[in-house]
Amino acid sequence: QVQLAESGGGLVQAGGTLRLSCAASGRSFGSDTMAWFRQAPGKEHEFVAGIRAGGTTYYTDSVKGRFTISRDNAKDTVYLQMNSLKPEDTAVYYCAARWTGRENIRAANGYIYRGQGTQVTVSS
Repeated sequence: QVQLAESGGGLVQAGGTLRLSCAASGRSFGSDTMAWFRQAPGKEHEFVAGIRAGGTTYYTDSVKGRFTISRDNAKDTVYLQMNSLKPEDTAVYYCAARWTGRENIRAANGYIYRGQGTQVTVSS
């Protein structure tokens, strides 16, 4: 059974940092595109960052220069380093794996697997 388990969320003050991890089990995603999405209360799912198997990365404009996505294929883990956090970054963050290629890489429904998410709360 494939599982994606996120960790690393929490409560942090504005300007602080968090590092999210997403550990995959059940299959290897070394050759797949993986991504982080977030959803704030009352809002739609939002693409945050994505990383292809070869290392090419994508970011939504609001996190460029502050967030960094990376992956360790040996550990089947993808990370999201979040610096200079802002209150508007507050959301449930979840990882997605295995982009099908049939949707835009920034579309949540373009991925086959999705984790349960981890809460990130940034206080002002």
